[in-house]
Amino acid sequence: MSGAARIDGFLDAMAAERGAAANTLAAYRRDLEDFAAHVGRDFHDADRADIEGYLAALEAAGLSRATRARRLSSIRGFFAFQMSEGWRGDDPAQRLTGPAPKRGLPKALTEEEVSRLLAAAEPGPEAKPTALRRFCLVQLLYAGGLRASELVDLPVSAARGDPRMILVRGKGDKERMVPLSPPARAALAAWLAARDAGDAAKVKAGAKPSPWLFPSRGAGGRLTRARLWQILKELSVQAGISPAKVSPHVLRHAFATHLLANGADLRAIQAMLGHADLSTTEIYAHVLDARLKDLVLTAHPLAKG
Repeated sequence: MSGAARIDGFLDAMAAERGAAANTLAAYRRDLEDFAAHVGRDFHDADRADIEGYLAALEAAGLSRATRARRLSSIRGFFAFQMSEGWRGDDPAQRLTGPAPKRGLPKALTEEEVSRLLAAAEPGPEAKPTALRRFCLVQLLYAGGLRASELVDLPVSAARGDPRMILVRGKGDKERMVPLSPPARAALAAWLAARDAGDAAKVKAGAKPSPWLFPSRGAGGRLTRARLWQILKELSVQAGISPAKVSPHVLRHAFATHLLANGADLRAIQAMLGHADLSTTEIYAHVLDARLKDLVLTAHPLAKG
């Protein structure tokens, strides 16, 4: 069996057994193809020395610890799968330890910065559909803590009936309910009315109705994550915020950090973010600890000495 066929088999297993998302599978494929290019044609028969040599080459090339750790994780999974399938009798990656990725505190906007971003996105009384869409996107990102992929993948059926909560399909194809604030519901209703009017005109012209909440003329038929990033960067400039500080994930971090700062329970935030492990959510407590420490060191009367 060729190496390419073995990679395909591994990815099929990841999709079927673990529910790995398309983006995760694509990352596995890139990692394994890069490893194959380094080792050579028979990369699936590589030994421990081959893998260690590859990791050393990655470090010499200046790749980050997080990237090297992810590549090793992909290789480990691949060789463990080969052994489980009986394609080889040993697992050369089993005892290898890679660099632990340095886990920094998530970046988040202040409540004042988010207010400025929302104000910049606020549509006027006779706003065009694109302005209504832009405001709805920002509201849903901040009010629901959605990932970029979760937002652009929302079906229009999720928005029907003025919902107080929307069903979101997240990582690993897991579903969760996300509550919507009154401003987010109002923005969603305004966009839905404009979206439906545009969709009706297209159907009248012979097109099929779009199943997506945020349809697009692109190949996928819906707004892309790249375009969502562009929209946020454009808004950040209008709001007087550095574009480097603003992204869909930063708004997700702001959602969690601001909830925790205002008394929300970590377990509730975990459920709303769709984290499988509470330890992932606890990072936001460290963000607050860091801010409190900074406040003591800069604002306390004794610190001025």
